[in-house]
Amino acid sequence: MLTKKSSQKSNLWFSLFSLMLVLSLLLAACSAPASSAPATPVPAAAATVAEPTKAAQPQTAADLILATTTSTRDSGLLDVLLPKFEAASGLKVKMVAVGSGQALAMGEEGNADVLLVHAPASEKTLMEKGFGKDRFLIMHNDFIIVGPKNDPAGIKDMKVAVDAFKKMAETKSLFVSRGDDSGTNKVELALWKSAAITPKGDWYIQSGQGMGDTLRIASEKAGYTLADRATYLALKDTLQLDVLVQGDKALLNIYHVITVNPDKWPKVNYTGAKAFADFLVAADTQKFISEFGVDKFGQPLFFPDAGKADDQVGK
Repeated sequence: MLTKKSSQKSNLWFSLFSLMLVLSLLLAACSAPASSAPATPVPAAAATVAEPTKAAQPQTAADLILATTTSTRDSGLLDVLLPKFEAASGLKVKMVAVGSGQALAMGEEGNADVLLVHAPASEKTLMEKGFGKDRFLIMHNDFIIVGPKNDPAGIKDMKVAVDAFKKMAETKSLFVSRGDDSGTNKVELALWKSAAITPKGDWYIQSGQGMGDTLRIASEKAGYTLADRATYLALKDTLQLDVLVQGDKALLNIYHVITVNPDKWPKVNYTGAKAFADFLVAADTQKFISEFGVDKFGQPLFFPDAGKADDQVGK
């Protein structure tokens, strides 16, 4: 049986419990949203300001890749022709000057858009394999055998280039070959073959360089070499080399322009390549080629041939 004191204590705890319950209900009611509409989310940009996205930078790759023999560069011809073409076409040309063999390989591998080369037999092979689309005759000059003034091999004024090669081998006179599979190197090797000679020994060295550098090496070492006339004339004042053998039909040097076939390499710039080929065969360009070098050397460095057949060159 509860006492009066215990009963009072129980009533007090009950009153406190009821008060806490009422307060809890009141607080819950006050914290409830006024309406059921969802709160407007805070935009992400309001929390952090994102940096603007940077525009992709355009690539600086050339519009047109030209693979060419070193003679067209070393002679200075392309130093004049390329700016003319760029101004007329709006294209930017990247020139890669290598031996004709390497230039043709670039075309076959799709690493160039257009080729300017002087290795007719290898060019025909490229066309037969389908890697070239257009091939146009542009110009010619000739190869010459140059050597020291004292001419230890005794080849001066010989009329047949093969005979001169035989004499250089017999006397073991120093000969500097380009050895780079260029058009010039191909002609040189063909002449050794015609002479039934395999050149080797201390007297025969390979520079592995372009025409200009090979001429400089031959000059420094008082040796002989086979050169295209244009590069020799352009560098003549810096060389101790004389023209000793010239005029043989076997020394004819013919240049063609070839566009790389887009059917083989869809990413090549065929439109630009064809524009460059058309530029080279145009009448104004051909006229310029016929006059290039006359003011400085008293003779042109190249002779224009656009529109001719190969067997008409030099006639």
